[in-house]
Amino acid sequence: MSVFSYKQRNNINLVIIIALGLLIAYSLQGIFSAILSTLVLYTIMRPGYIYLAEVRGWNRRLVALLLITFSIILIILPFYALSSMVISKISELKNNEIFFKNLLVKLQHLIPVKINESLIQDGMNRIGNFATQLFPSLISSAFNIVLSLLVMFFLLYFMLIERKMFESSLIKYAPFREQNALRFGDEMRNTTYANVLGQGLICLVQGSLVSLSFFVLGYKDPAFWGVITAFISFVPVLGPPVVFVPAAVLQIANGNNFEGWAMLIFGFVVIINIDNVLRFIIAKKVGNIHPIITVIGVIIGIPLFGILGLVFGPLLLSYFILLVKIYESSTLASERLERIKTNNEQIEL
Repeated sequence: MSVFSYKQRNNINLVIIIALGLLIAYSLQGIFSAILSTLVLYTIMRPGYIYLAEVRGWNRRLVALLLITFSIILIILPFYALSSMVISKISELKNNEIFFKNLLVKLQHLIPVKINESLIQDGMNRIGNFATQLFPSLISSAFNIVLSLLVMFFLLYFMLIERKMFESSLIKYAPFREQNALRFGDEMRNTTYANVLGQGLICLVQGSLVSLSFFVLGYKDPAFWGVITAFISFVPVLGPPVVFVPAAVLQIANGNNFEGWAMLIFGFVVIINIDNVLRFIIAKKVGNIHPIITVIGVIIGIPLFGILGLVFGPLLLSYFILLVKIYESSTLASERLERIKTNNEQIEL
């Protein structure tokens, strides 16, 4: 006969489950970004998979492989190619001392304030080091990158081909009622669309406009600065002015007044306001993420995920707030049912 009661055995099992779960979570911290990327890609690809595999009747495995191949071509390869380009460009600018000395001379002619050369150089070195760490290095981090991609696509493949079982398991083991679990799924989908697709579209448009205007006005490296603008546009407080305002000021300092003022006018009239127009359209379709959530999410995400934190940080914060809202609604519903039950018992007495 066991020395433990049924309740004690259950409590011991629960403690063991929690301890093993924490150990597994700690062991998986190195690929947490891959797991989160899998959930994001699954949310985005889910409608396409349902249409092709379940509505059109295509082979499930073939559809999953096609979607994964599409994601590699459209997302993964361009991202790492652009990351490599940005790293090499920043290293080139950081090591070009003559460029910065000429830049300081021009700025001192334009601004009647003495500029500390060593302070500017030190600041640029810090920015260069930060940016080099922010973007993944294809050489030094090759193993981690390959491992994360393999884990991500392995999980994504089985999540797609076993979609119904995966989603029913999530609903079954969710820590709230089925209706709230379904509500969380819908809100999570809208939040992901708004942050990844919606904000991504805004950043792509703003980066393209900066690149196009740089090309038309004769600025150097329009493609590179368009890429930088697209990344910076994920942060509402910063945005495209961080790129086009200094570039325009440098043109004015070089005596190119038309190119400088034209860039400033086009930037503040068109590039800045296109954000509000697109955000309004996206909010009507799938919802919107408040700029405060985006800024705080970026601050949280960048130390955890690097450049991917521009996307994952706001997503994690949005998911957290969504869970809090569902918890509050569940608590209020439980309290309301408890009051109704108490009132009925009092009436019967």
